[in-house]
Formats: sequence, C-alpha cells, structure tokens
Amino acid sequence: MKLLRNSAAGKASDVAVGYLMRAGIDGGGDLASASKAAERALAASDDPEQAIDRIVAMHTRLAAAGGFVTGLGGFLTLPVALSANVVGFYVVATRMVAAIAAVRGHDISHDAVRTTVLLTLTGNDSSTVLSRAGIGVNGIAAAALQGVSPAALMMVNKAVAFRLFAQVGQKSLARLGRGVPVVGGVVGGAFDAMLMHRIASHARMHFPQAPRELGADQAAERG
Repeated sequence: MKLLRNSAAGKASDVAVGYLMRAGIDGGGDLASASKAAERALAASDDPEQAIDRIVAMHTRLAAAGGFVTGLGGFLTLPVALSANVVGFYVVATRMVAAIAAVRGHDISHDAVRTTVLLTLTGNDSSTVLSRAGIGVNGIAAAALQGVSPAALMMVNKAVAFRLFAQVGQKSLARLGRGVPVVGGVVGGAFDAMLMHRIASHARMHFPQAPRELGADQAAERG
C-alpha cells in the first residue's frame, strides 16, 4: 500500500512539473510563452531592470486579479475555486520567473535553467529542497545547477513538486478570510500579490545577469 501511495505521489509530481513547464514557460492557448513576455518587456524598455519591473508588475496584477475573482464566492465556491486559483497562480509565477531569467540572458530551454525556475517557486525553502533531493551545490543561482546530471535535475523537480504541494496547504490556510464574500476576494488578491512579489525577489537573486559569450563580445568589439 505504501509503495502504491509513493508511486501515485511520484506520478502526481511528474504531472505537476510537466504542466508548469509547458504552460508557464512554453505557453499555450491564450498565454504567450515566457520568452515572448520577456521580448515584449524589453521592447517597451531599453533597460533590462526596468523590463523586469514591468514583468513583475504585470504578473502581480494577474495574480491579484486571479485571487480576487476566485475569492468572490466565499465558502460556497471555495473547494473548486481554490484548486483552480492555486494552479493558475503557480503557472503565472512560473512564467514570471522564466521571463526574468530570459531578460537576464539565460536560456530557458535549458534543463538546468528550467529546474531553477521551478526551484525559485519554493522561495526560502530552495536550499532545503536541494538537500532533500540529495543535491549539494554552492549557491542556488542558475549557474549552480549547470553541471548537475539530468537524473539529478529530475530529482530536484520532484522535490519541488512535493514542496509546492505542501505550500498549497499553507496557502489554503491563509485564505480562510475568503469565507466572507467580497472581503474574501480582497484578502485573496492581496495575498497572491504579496506572494508574487516575494517570488520575484527570489528570481532576481537566482538569475543574475548571464555572462555574454566570448564570441558575442568579440563581435561587439569588432563592430
């Protein structure tokens, strides 16, 4: 029975990780990819840091709006609305982090970078997640996972998924104010906006400006 439970949990984590990467990083449907979000932000501002500010502001608005809408029904709609909002929140957060990484020159199609994007969602728990996955790295920045094997990255992805499942429970407790219609929507929106800003702060730390390739530098000097 325990083996079956572990197997089911493992499959659930694989599904969660796969969905976040596809929907949050690669995009789909009405949601443009993180790369496209980064391109649009850079097109609106020549300064990469201002572009990141735009990305954070946009995704914070999305998070706050999602939290507000799903909280309007109070406890009557809580069981369904909560699950939908939690999934939506983490998709938006994944897209934001990946877009920040792209603006700072990281290749978000690279497995190590994509794993770091997911790891960023765990916030202050990222070091613990790596430790429980059996990964010992010097720092949490994207470069720290570059030399990690594909199998090890998969272990980190699973550990991230399990940690996010635990955070969902904590996130649910923080939403008890949603028991009151309208007021609950305000509480949910404010909570999601605060959490999105916190994740953005971690993204800025985990994804410093990527060094330019030597060939690009030489080409610039010649030009």
